[in-house]
Amino acid sequence: MDSLQPVLAVLARVLMGFSAAFLVPMMWSLGSAEGPLALVWAVGFALTLVAGWLLGWLVRRHTRELQPRDGFLLVTLVWVVLPACAAAPLMWTVPRIESADAYFEAMSALTATGATALAGLDQLPLSVNIWRCFLQFIGGLGIILLVVAVLPLLGLGGMQLYRAEVPGPLKDDKLTPRIAETARGLWTVYFVLSAACLVAYRVAGMDWPDAFMHMCTTMGLGGFSSHDASFAHFDSPLIEAVAIVFMTLAGISFLRYFAVWRTRSSLVLARDPEVQAYVGVILLAVFAISFVLLAHGVYDNYPASLRAAAFHVVSLGTTTGYASADYSAWPPFAPVLMIFLGCFASCAGSTGGGIKMVRMILLLKQAHRELVRIIHPRVVNPVTLGGASVPATVLAAVLAFMLIYGASIIGLTLLMLLSGLDLITAFSAVIVCVNNIGPGLGMVGPINNFGILNDFQLWVLSFAMLLGRLELMSVLVLFTARFWGK
Repeated sequence: MDSLQPVLAVLARVLMGFSAAFLVPMMWSLGSAEGPLALVWAVGFALTLVAGWLLGWLVRRHTRELQPRDGFLLVTLVWVVLPACAAAPLMWTVPRIESADAYFEAMSALTATGATALAGLDQLPLSVNIWRCFLQFIGGLGIILLVVAVLPLLGLGGMQLYRAEVPGPLKDDKLTPRIAETARGLWTVYFVLSAACLVAYRVAGMDWPDAFMHMCTTMGLGGFSSHDASFAHFDSPLIEAVAIVFMTLAGISFLRYFAVWRTRSSLVLARDPEVQAYVGVILLAVFAISFVLLAHGVYDNYPASLRAAAFHVVSLGTTTGYASADYSAWPPFAPVLMIFLGCFASCAGSTGGGIKMVRMILLLKQAHRELVRIIHPRVVNPVTLGGASVPATVLAAVLAFMLIYGASIIGLTLLMLLSGLDLITAFSAVIVCVNNIGPGLGMVGPINNFGILNDFQLWVLSFAMLLGRLELMSVLVLFTARFWGK
């Protein structure tokens, strides 16, 4: 227990900081006709703040430097505890909601997954939809990145948390000497792009509440909407175009934007092999699916096919999960390809989920090297990325990650099948939750929601979202005996 107390001390500070998030829906309530609901958010704020303060008081004598294993434990605890706090107001405001549904919804929000268990979104109080969407804004870059910027000021280690939280295999690729400065730089980029997205949505035709909510879920690549019909509610090519632009931008590493700002040169983006592959794959998929839709008569003309293909390829490829049409009714090639893209297309360091494009590039290069080695056993052919040789330790980590990734998907799918789901629903639900994509196929397709699943299935998928957001190993390492040994 002594080793847990320093972790709990930092968790207490995270809880107290997170309590401020409740003030956002409270302000919206006070500024609208939902004044009485402001009490709900005030109570949530007070309870979370008091819980954090009480936990901090109980472990106040234990504030040593965090060790590497402490970082993994803290990251996982944060992503388990905060959804529980965020779910409480949903229990108080959404009619007939169960605890499993509320926790699933909060986990989906904070992990920027976008798989919703709620129906009748248009009838929900505005502050509830604000809360759901704002949680995705918080979860976009990762709550721990915000905490990392504060921890060094408190005399607590931050690098361990950075290594456990930042997506992607190249976690030591820092841009500044101090992690706090890097975190502040990333948040600055995030807020600047978010402000631009908010204004763009408003100019395109959304009212301010919708513009704010969809800005939150676009930049977080979460995909929650305030309408059951998602973007079909607006039926606006201009609004969809805005979404496409900012989803695409959010799918690129924020570290690269920070580097562009520091170097005052866009060549950082243009020469980045991951960005090149990301843009190329998205464009190729857009044109392929647009021709498939036209060939099968889904749309009468190519501009309509291109509009639908571009929006949904970018939405699912970046793991956002917006929908403007029932793509599950398209020729099977299209939805399967788009969900497959969501498994890897977004860049490491972005707000997207999945295994990340850089891992896919390294896997392909490693496979090519082995094929060359079969023909020329003595050839020296190192795997390179951006002109630099990739260390063997990184390649080994990527291969181990992919092994665990595949095993996790198979295991979770078998659990879902055991619970009584059909194969398409079970497999697609696991895929979209592990990769933080959002809607799947079958019973959890774009015109349905996850509310039809039972409590056991929702808890399994909540765990799947946690695994995906923390990239599997940060969570699974807690289940090893060596982690808890001295």
